[in-house]
Amino acid sequence: MNKKLSILLCIPLVLMTVLGGCGSANKNIRMGAGDIGGIYYSFSGAFAGIFNQDNTASKIELKNTAGSAANIRLLSGRYIDLGIAQMDIADSAYNGNGPSDEKKYQGYKAIATLYTEACQIVVKEDSDIYSLNDLQGKTVNIGSEESGSESNAKQILKYSGLTDEIIKTVNLDYSDAAQEFTAGKIDALFITAGIKTTVIEELSKECDVRLLNIDDNCMDKLKAACPFYSKYIIPAYTYNGQTESVKTLGVKSVLLASDSLSKDTVKQITSSLFDNSKQLQYATSVDLNLNIRNAAEGITIPFHAGAAAYYSEHGIDVITE
Repeated sequence: MNKKLSILLCIPLVLMTVLGGCGSANKNIRMGAGDIGGIYYSFSGAFAGIFNQDNTASKIELKNTAGSAANIRLLSGRYIDLGIAQMDIADSAYNGNGPSDEKKYQGYKAIATLYTEACQIVVKEDSDIYSLNDLQGKTVNIGSEESGSESNAKQILKYSGLTDEIIKTVNLDYSDAAQEFTAGKIDALFITAGIKTTVIEELSKECDVRLLNIDDNCMDKLKAACPFYSKYIIPAYTYNGQTESVKTLGVKSVLLASDSLSKDTVKQITSSLFDNSKQLQYATSVDLNLNIRNAAEGITIPFHAGAAAYYSEHGIDVITE
């Protein structure tokens, strides 16, 4: 799991100022929106717009974050109230059951799964990289520190036998990584996100790109080590110039709520999520999983009491403790 979760609440002063400056008195719901150019960001923006239009007592306020692990850490420290994270990272943080002695990060509960994120490995079409093994001797961006992309990239590289001595890895956000990639300073990008990721779509318009397949050997090892992974196929023509399907790994994303949010507020958030599922699907490129009958599947941490109350009204029982 993401070793960055072992870092205690060491939030830089500037981040504390930005995130901590909005207290509960103004009734803003601070939502960790991930990195600009990712699906977390686009989904969070769409959901905030819909929720804010229908509600006057509370408004969702978006906060840029590094991604999954950062959202969990910020939820645990009550610097944000809502956030999206990969289910594998949320489980590891909540239960402290990662590969190393990790502190438990709690203070948050689940609302619903949203969609499956794909581990996407991007290279230029004219590069000599056709498999994971071809990354040897290359410079690879594994995503921002504390992002889900970083966690997945490290695991994929580890189980492919690609150590730090074999490849050079860097930690850049989507915007900086895209610039370095087009400039030829980076050979490959790891991006874990819902497909039709904005940054990949935009890159494919600037230069011809390819997505790498993850071989069966690596895939089987990772699925055995981490049951949250599943085989995932990125359909052909998902991106500009992509004429063949791509075989990779997928992991579910889950919407999380801070324990500090009231039962009524989270019930309202959950209701808004499902009541506006069609609008959210139209507003985002990813294939959302907002069907109330299966939105609780695969979640291995407790649900917030507000979400549980909503599910109960629809004949669905979930665990809250």
